[in-house]
Amino acid sequence: QARRAPACRGAAGPEPGDAAQLGRGRRAGRGHAKSGAEPGGGVRGGPGAAQAGGRARAGQRDPQDRVGVFRPGGARPPTQVIVAYIDTYRDRFGVEPICSVLSEHGVTIAPSTYYARRACPVTEAELDEAYLVNALVALHRANWGVYGVRKLHHAARRAGLQVGRDQVGRLMGVAGLVGAVRGRHRTRTTRRSAEAPRHPDLVRRGWHTPAAPDELWVADFSYVWTLSGFVYVALVVDVFSRRILGWRVTTSKETFLVTDALRQAIDVRHRGGARWERGKLVHHSDAGSQYTSVAFTAELLEAGIAGSIGTVGDALDNALCESTIGLFKTEAINDGGPTWKHRAQVEWQVARWVHWYNHARLHSSIENLPPMEFEHRHRQAVTATTIPEVA
Repeated sequence: QARRAPACRGAAGPEPGDAAQLGRGRRAGRGHAKSGAEPGGGVRGGPGAAQAGGRARAGQRDPQDRVGVFRPGGARPPTQVIVAYIDTYRDRFGVEPICSVLSEHGVTIAPSTYYARRACPVTEAELDEAYLVNALVALHRANWGVYGVRKLHHAARRAGLQVGRDQVGRLMGVAGLVGAVRGRHRTRTTRRSAEAPRHPDLVRRGWHTPAAPDELWVADFSYVWTLSGFVYVALVVDVFSRRILGWRVTTSKETFLVTDALRQAIDVRHRGGARWERGKLVHHSDAGSQYTSVAFTAELLEAGIAGSIGTVGDALDNALCESTIGLFKTEAINDGGPTWKHRAQVEWQVARWVHWYNHARLHSSIENLPPMEFEHRHRQAVTATTIPEVA
């Protein structure tokens, strides 16, 4: 056993339904795009399936069909969770058959252990930990199931939970929670040309954080494969707050894909009352033909934005926006969910993800705050320094 309980500990703890939450597999927290089986789904093809049938009472389903809640997904569930699970199904299958099937699936518990735990009262520490696990599971799911230990710890502290980082890591193992692992998204969608007229590189890899919003925007786009063909997603990001200001989803990677995203970013800032001096705001992108086109350059000039293009052939010419694209594809697209069918489905997913990204996702580069909150704090600080004190 991963944890050895004191001689007298209780069977209480989470409600029976919570056992399903705590014993699911590693990706179960990604509830936003899953359509899998219910927590108590059956086990198919297991080596003990045929033999297990004889252990069930007449007219009842075999307990092996119910053990799916304890699929491998981390450390062994706490004993109180296993006891609560047995309590749920003991009248249907009997204690001994359930313990036997659980042991076959790596969750060893003897009937005597079950009865001993039933005879002892639950401790306050066990109750607190059970509720804490449920709270962490809820937080993990609310954040698209992408947080690892560090970010989930920050989210828990923001939610008012008194929990340490190491404790979060241990309880994530108990609940089978893991963060999203970013892959390599280096497939090029832009057509580059070293000979095409383009803006100079005003950034030169100077990825320092600007002092205020609307000093540096970065832009890029990528593709999403669907059953109806490729769909392209363009983003415009403010480097100061990491806020996604503009985005566009189309089935074509022509110039209007990036010009529409730029127009949305400009409109978002104008509706918020923001203005900038001509040439003070820099828009940086890679050397793709969409960003060097006459139409896109005209949009920049009309808005008073200085264009900046990274070096052709430089893998880091637009690293910051490519990082945001990587987050998008890892957290919203390549998350193990269903295959995307068409543009409208992808567009809806992008809208949901961008809203969560701007309003809730924690970013270590901006003090572990969401972009909208970071900008709000900046405005408050600026206002406090510009309003004169009243004598």
